[in-house]
Amino acid sequence: MPEAPVTREEIENAPIKAKIRAGEEVVKRALEEYDSENTVIGFTGGKDSTLTAWLVKRVCEREGLDKPRFMFVDHGQHFDELEDYVERLADDWGFEVLTAKNEDLIEKADEPGEMVPVAELNDTNQEEAARIDEDMDEVPWLMDTEAGNHLLKTVPMNSLLEEEGINAVINGVRWDEHESRGDEDFYSPRDEPEHIRVHPILQLDERDVWDVSWFHMTPDITGIDINSYPETEEDLPEGLSKEDVPISPKYWAGFRSLGSEVSTDKSEDKPAWLQDVENTKERAGRAQNKDDKEIMDKLRRLGYM
Repeated sequence: MPEAPVTREEIENAPIKAKIRAGEEVVKRALEEYDSENTVIGFTGGKDSTLTAWLVKRVCEREGLDKPRFMFVDHGQHFDELEDYVERLADDWGFEVLTAKNEDLIEKADEPGEMVPVAELNDTNQEEAARIDEDMDEVPWLMDTEAGNHLLKTVPMNSLLEEEGINAVINGVRWDEHESRGDEDFYSPRDEPEHIRVHPILQLDERDVWDVSWFHMTPDITGIDINSYPETEEDLPEGLSKEDVPISPKYWAGFRSLGSEVSTDKSEDKPAWLQDVENTKERAGRAQNKDDKEIMDKLRRLGYM
């Protein structure tokens, strides 16, 4: 396992450029130890995974390394705009996409929220449902529940890791995002299946993410400096459109955290980066019981990212 380039105490109050360099070093050390062919980026199309992919892109292009693939977990309830964004960004940045999907559960439900009898699921899903609750008779086709989250995200992800022989997953999780992630490490070994989780943006808070996204990542990608947060597309420098910048379109619409289409609401009407991110909850628009710390801790023990 690589050695972390900095300690938490060293990086939390560092200048933003130092935080970016630390993230790049986390990626570089991981890719030096784990072959890119056996490494994936957990890519959701959200702001954190986009920023993580940008760090990986920069390191790979600077160091002459092959790019790892995106791992996109399709729970069947994504915003259409988000799926389009994932495809566009992967194509623009030169990443292949692996898709993990629990077809067995999804194909047995006709609409989001519908309950599916556990007895009708395959053996793997029955076993995984029992890990959540051994007395569970039904599971929902709904990501934002304890059982649904595990079966729709973690189970297909783990299956893909095993099938593809993946030994490293680069994820965009942050210390400030949820209290269950507050003691996470830059390199975190996991089992069932055995692999390492690599976390290059732990040190960024939500405001940092938007500052890096607009004032560092976007100029790097477009070649055009951004000097202030845009409120609308008309505020972008001449020649730039929403499609040119690596910012998922739902954030323009006021969403701050992107869950499923059926259970995520915008926080406000103004873009996410213009909201009071310092004093309000990032995930307030997501209707999910997994934000309870006890439930989140349990899901993470079962492999949730």
